[in-house]
Amino acid sequence: MFYKNARIYCDDFQFRMGAFEVKDGKFGKILTENIPEDAIDLNGATVIPGLVDIHSHGNSGADFSDGDYEGLKKMAAFYAKEGVTSFAPASMTLPYDVLAKAFANAKRLTEENIPGLSVLRGIQMEGPYFSYKKRGAQNADYLKEPDFEGFKALYDGCDGLIRIVDIAPELPGAAEFAEKASKLCTVSVAHTDSGYDDAKAVFDAGARHLTHLYNAMPPVHHRNPGVIPAASENPGVQAEIICDGYHIHPASVRLAFAMFPGRMVLVSDSGRCAGMEEGSAFELGGQTAYLRGGVAKLADGTIACSAATLWQCLTNTISWGISEEAAIRAATYNPAKAIGAEGIVGSITEGKVADFIICSPDYGTKRVFLAGIEE
Repeated sequence: MFYKNARIYCDDFQFRMGAFEVKDGKFGKILTENIPEDAIDLNGATVIPGLVDIHSHGNSGADFSDGDYEGLKKMAAFYAKEGVTSFAPASMTLPYDVLAKAFANAKRLTEENIPGLSVLRGIQMEGPYFSYKKRGAQNADYLKEPDFEGFKALYDGCDGLIRIVDIAPELPGAAEFAEKASKLCTVSVAHTDSGYDDAKAVFDAGARHLTHLYNAMPPVHHRNPGVIPAASENPGVQAEIICDGYHIHPASVRLAFAMFPGRMVLVSDSGRCAGMEEGSAFELGGQTAYLRGGVAKLADGTIACSAATLWQCLTNTISWGISEEAAIRAATYNPAKAIGAEGIVGSITEGKVADFIICSPDYGTKRVFLAGIEE
């Protein structure tokens, strides 16, 4: 089946008018000429790859760390409707046995491969190897120093489904942990009060990711540059950012895209409050949080997870002056790369899974397709 007269976001991160083929759930030929006359006419609509959210804790009242399989399926259904065709749920700072249960459910969902759901393509292990000072909404009771053996047991227990593991570089053994863990998955820097030297040592040791840029890390100072410049100057490091309109000012978003050209990753960092009513109270990593003013906060006012979808983050980013091409790359190919899935999803490329979104030029309406089938 061919679709024609489409403004296609191609795998060189540019738009072209043309046609694309969907065959047996995968993309076939991408054409700009000799287009079949019987192709489905999209009347100039914009077509982009399905979004990939690699940092979301939950939605619709469910949280990945609950360890509830039905809740995880509910999350995956919500993602699919919102244009997120692949996801890697994020855990919280919790005891290993609680994490193991959640990770087992993730493994089960990948094995069952249920039609109509967003596909789980990995896990982001957010914690427990974090700084107390920059713990944010992470539960201080469960913080640990980097523990490769404990991580490896969890990694093996879910058959290597952990695709990102987070650490604070200033903790004892962080560089050694990064060197070992980077051979298994992406290592990310997060929830840290690290200075430049410790951060650089961890990036030199193999870390290649920065979790929710600006949040839960020191600001840039001209005499004490810290984590952000250490990440920016390493060309192999990608950086997440939460563009819900609450976590980060639009000017700081524009600065981030300038500091990490071609290396930004949009994430929702949504909690179970996504899709819930304003004022709702909910559990977050063993603590009570509240949806107030469109963002989740702890009782003491600490900003926690967002209530946004990745689609909302994408449209916000474009409205704040980031080019369509850069914003879409940050919501599709770059996150897929961070979890090692760029050979499967993340771009409209022959042979990849045909996850895509047909949307209006202003991104106001959308139709979501998973493996070529409309949601």
